[in-house]
Amino acid sequence: QVQVMESGGGLVQPGGSLRLSCVASGFFSSYAMGWYRQAPGKQSELVASITKTETTDYTDSVKARFTISRDNAKKTVYLQMNSLKPDDTAVYYCKANTRRGDYWGQGTQVTVSS
Repeated sequence: QVQVMESGGGLVQPGGSLRLSCVASGFFSSYAMGWYRQAPGKQSELVASITKTETTDYTDSVKARFTISRDNAKKTVYLQMNSLKPDDTAVYYCKANTRRGDYWGQGTQVTVSS
């Protein structure tokens, strides 16, 4: 069983920044990792992903604002979020894609509001 845990959410004003962190247990360096979000009344969407070889991908709405990165020594993936907008308000989830399947964290709330 792979344990996944997010942290770093909170309340921020429009234009502000937050950094989310996600720790995953096990053979972290072999995992592809992804950040998803779900806003009230909306479907979940993939925000950003990073492969084990550090290839990254982003949904169009966050390109040039969000950066995903990983630190294999710390078994952690990060999501740096800049220039935040109210539309970024959602619960953000981290997913570890492993050989044994996908494992999710419990989510962390991000609220962008003045």
